[in-house]
Amino acid sequence: MTAIAITEPGGPLVLKPERRDVPTPAAGEILIRVRAAGVNRPDILQRKGAYPPPPGASDLPGLEAAGEVAAIGEGVRRWRVGETVTALTPGGGYAEYVAVHETNALPIPHGFTFTEAAAIPETFFTVWHNVFQRGGLTKGESFLVHGGSSGIGTTAIQLARALGARVFTTAGSAEKCEACVRLGAHRAINYREQDFVAAVKDETGGKGVDVILDMVGGDYVDRNYEAAAVEGRIVQIATLGGPKSTANFARLMVKRLTHTGSTLRPRSVEFKGRIASELEAQVWPLLADRRIAPVMDMIFPLKEAWRAHERMEEGEHIGKIVLDVA
Repeated sequence: MTAIAITEPGGPLVLKPERRDVPTPAAGEILIRVRAAGVNRPDILQRKGAYPPPPGASDLPGLEAAGEVAAIGEGVRRWRVGETVTALTPGGGYAEYVAVHETNALPIPHGFTFTEAAAIPETFFTVWHNVFQRGGLTKGESFLVHGGSSGIGTTAIQLARALGARVFTTAGSAEKCEACVRLGAHRAINYREQDFVAAVKDETGGKGVDVILDMVGGDYVDRNYEAAAVEGRIVQIATLGGPKSTANFARLMVKRLTHTGSTLRPRSVEFKGRIASELEAQVWPLLADRRIAPVMDMIFPLKEAWRAHERMEEGEHIGKIVLDVA
């Protein structure tokens, strides 16, 4: 099969097509004939040598893929050869075939293309776990997501709004802010021009927001504490602004804040399978009705994965970047 390998740590051009053996599905796994693969920021970190795959995972980048079941391993019960699936993978999505555990795959929502389906798993698994499981966001609460025009952000806005929250977001341009409002954000704050702390306090009558999803870190940590409501929950999923910060912990104590965080890729197959079950029960009906859908930015051929990484690193994308493998 053709796969995109990271030939050495470095820039986008270190991503090169090469020939690899087709994986053999182990017990409990399915082999997917990949038709499309999502591109995510962890792929860029892996390409740079800063995010190695977990033990036992493929060294190839790619954390989500959609296609047809080409073979099944021993003990697989749910899937049959020929069925279409989208799946969260621990790696290996940038290839014509990838093996994943059957519990980490889900049916492609009715009417979705392969490229749309490939844009679902990584962001939906991440948002569901961090916003609703860890952050405990419920109907009627307020929610702030930083980076609202990213794949994570566009997913978080739609899911939070669909499930009854009042949604705020930050983004870096008027165009991105407008896109976030169209997706359901009650207010999008251009962080280059406005202070998001002042904006959310103004919108909430000084109360602050109940849940914050942050991928920035750095000096946003202390500002998140200020923007959060009493008993607020801040969930950290990345530190693009730096992994270290100075924060006023007196504010954390007085407000009784919870600051937590997680990474998804190293978690067990069983853990991801539990998220998949909740998504299928509670989110897949929203996708099937097109009440929510992945926001598609650009699609590149598999062999031009380097261009997809360039697009993401330029920072101008709105929504998901996908590789066409068909």
